[in-house]
Amino acid sequence: MSKAMQQPEQTRLDRVLNRIERAGNRLPEPFILFALLTLLVGLIATVMAAFNVSVLIPGEDEATPIRGAFSGEGVRFLFTGLAKNFIEFPPLQTVVTIMLGVGMAERTGMLSAVIRLAFRKAPRWLLPYALGFIGVTGSIMADSAFIIIPPLAAMVFKAAGRHPVAGLIGGFAAAGAGYSTSVLVTSLDALFAGISNSVAATLPDPGTTVTPVSNYFFNVVAAILLSLMAGFIIAKVVEPSLERNNFPRDEVPDDVSGDFTGPVKPEGTALSVELEPRERRALRLAGLTLLGLVAAILVLVLAPGSPLRNEDGGFLPKSPLLDSVTTLVFLAFFVPGLAYGIAVGAITKAADVPVLMGKALKDLSGFIVLAFMLGQFIALFSWTNIGAWLAVTGANFLQDIGLTGYAALLGFMILASLLNLFIISGSSLWTLMASVFVPMFLLLGFEPGFTQAAFRVGDSATQVMTPLNPYMIVLLTFVRRYQPGAGLGTVIAKMVPFVVPFWTVWAVILSVFYFADLPMGPGMDIHVDR
Repeated sequence: MSKAMQQPEQTRLDRVLNRIERAGNRLPEPFILFALLTLLVGLIATVMAAFNVSVLIPGEDEATPIRGAFSGEGVRFLFTGLAKNFIEFPPLQTVVTIMLGVGMAERTGMLSAVIRLAFRKAPRWLLPYALGFIGVTGSIMADSAFIIIPPLAAMVFKAAGRHPVAGLIGGFAAAGAGYSTSVLVTSLDALFAGISNSVAATLPDPGTTVTPVSNYFFNVVAAILLSLMAGFIIAKVVEPSLERNNFPRDEVPDDVSGDFTGPVKPEGTALSVELEPRERRALRLAGLTLLGLVAAILVLVLAPGSPLRNEDGGFLPKSPLLDSVTTLVFLAFFVPGLAYGIAVGAITKAADVPVLMGKALKDLSGFIVLAFMLGQFIALFSWTNIGAWLAVTGANFLQDIGLTGYAALLGFMILASLLNLFIISGSSLWTLMASVFVPMFLLLGFEPGFTQAAFRVGDSATQVMTPLNPYMIVLLTFVRRYQPGAGLGTVIAKMVPFVVPFWTVWAVILSVFYFADLPMGPGMDIHVDR
């Protein structure tokens, strides 16, 4: 029987996604694409500025003008800010810092050993659902979830004999499309609550004060159901589609694996599922090192007068501890990885440490170059005030057409989803939308905490399919390890099966809470008690 006859027939969904992939891959390379988008934003802003377009942000006394990029002020901004826009591009700081730590843990062989130890006897059918839960609740790590979960998931899937790219895609989709929810209270809950309260406090009737747990009941239900949905899509849609389309299972060997001199097997070679005695000893040492690190941090955090506490002596809503997620994640990988590497013999001298870390950064060289242009685009988009204009104009449109009740709720979520394609930062988008919709929905009888919950639905689901999400470029870097010719269309097409189901399930959950008049969290009802 010929190979063509043995290959499974593509489904209708496969054909649709393949068309999306081909169309998306016709886009220019990401660097060129964002260079063109930066130019387009500059041109549009300049035209709008020439017509004196401005936007009145609720709560401000004066209108905010659109600033033109091709003006004297704009030229000064672009020339003086070029290096700053690159170096201070937030995802660059997060990605590079964390990958230095993850690279240490990966290049010494620790991550591979942990994966083999943890999953060598785990049932294969459970992995997609476990990944769904970890991804959806991964927002406890903030943006770090986009960097850590996908490549680790690929390792887990490969160790279990499943398609590693299914883990890569599924991990990113679950972490991104379910970003605003978790079974645990996260720093994002505190951040959103602070924004909601700052807007409500300016109103004569501010409603119930929003706390970090005001959406907790809603979040728990959403996290559980979205986890199951993510697992189902990974197992029944993404992985079979990868198999039917013969997507490569193995990473393309790079040019650094051959110069690895340590006793640990280099990347790309087969690893036994069973651990060698030295690997087990090294893992025990790494585990003890991690426990010691956690104990030291707890002592530092819990000590009276800790420098990681806020001015009030606490940790919420904002504190140096919550701003230290990147540092904590870096240490959690780097310190045990260092101990493992020394114990297993991958690190024999001090000079090996920067060499291993440098190899991890070499894998990110494409992203670092792209970050230069991403930084310019994001900075210009913000500086011109086009983002604020889009948010306020969309909100005013909903008000002008007179949407009320449940229809207004749906319109608000759809608007948030559309704006999320352009304004990726959830806190920035909520700051803009809360200033319009918290007062608007209070007049309609909705508590600020409920409005905040509705925003979560629109804020997350669509961000995994927009090229403006810088972490999608990180995902593309990972995917190209398996298929060097992959483009933006490849990752966008792989994200599409998650977007509509996630949005729909989340909206249905909110609707159930709405029509059953269930509390969103402790002390937070849907309707204002007048």
